Amino acid sequence: MTAPREDAHKPGRTVSSRVFALLNAFSQERPALRLVELTAVTGLPVSTVHRIAAELVELGALKKERDGTYRIGLRMWELGSLCPQPRTLRDVSLPFIHDLYETTAENVHLAVLDGDEVLYVERVWGRRSVDVVSRVGGRSPLHATGVGKVLLAHAPRELQQAVLAAGLRRYTPRTIVMPGLLMRALQEIRETGIARCAEELSLGTVSVAAPIHGPDRRVVAALSVVSHTVTHTRSLAAVEPALRLAAMSISRELAKGYAGGPEAGGPPGTVTPIRSAAR
Repeated sequence: MTAPREDAHKPGRTVSSRVFALLNAFSQERPALRLVELTAVTGLPVSTVHRIAAELVELGALKKERDGTYRIGLRMWELGSLCPQPRTLRDVSLPFIHDLYETTAENVHLAVLDGDEVLYVERVWGRRSVDVVSRVGGRSPLHATGVGKVLLAHAPRELQQAVLAAGLRRYTPRTIVMPGLLMRALQEIRETGIARCAEELSLGTVSVAAPIHGPDRRVVAALSVVSHTVTHTRSLAAVEPALRLAAMSISRELAKGYAGGPEAGGPPGTVTPIRSAAR
């Protein structure tokens, strides 16, 4: 179980920060938590956790199951859907994502950069698609995924250096963990416009990814196709052109419908570009 946050008992901690600490205790790895587990993760007194959890259940932010565990409630999903960046990007991208799935019959992912991680904002798959660990709202490392490598390749130099300094975790024997090799891979991605990732996050899966550009040609997201290693080799020739076309089409629609962006006085809900790394 995760250790309590150091600031859990700091004087003056606001009610809102305690509520967020409780909500933030839930993750992909722990979607359902008991009261004692919420107390351990947040570091808050059990009475405080019990009171806040009960209030959040009444508000629909949490759901209490019959076995006593708590889960994130539908009201949080409703509020999350109002977030402008993923909603705008998703609305524009979804028709092309479905077209790409129809062409490949494989997992199709749409992802953005959030801090130093990949955040998945959409995923389309079918019963023939290979099983993957990703999900909408889930996160993955930048250095071990196709979409992550695309986003990292076009990220600011400061973020690239921070990722390297934090250490490159090895998820499989094929994960790139040597900084020099990763930087060369990122340079190749910038030159070719495509990222390839073979069994670096999980064995048995490979992905190809391409960047999506915003109105000012800066990279705002990444699109990928994830398939099984057995089928990938013979389908690669068909997947990459279709992937490039879908990413270019989404970029074109973003430029047409959301030109200007909030920084230039454009409409709210536009996507925010990644500040590109120095070449």
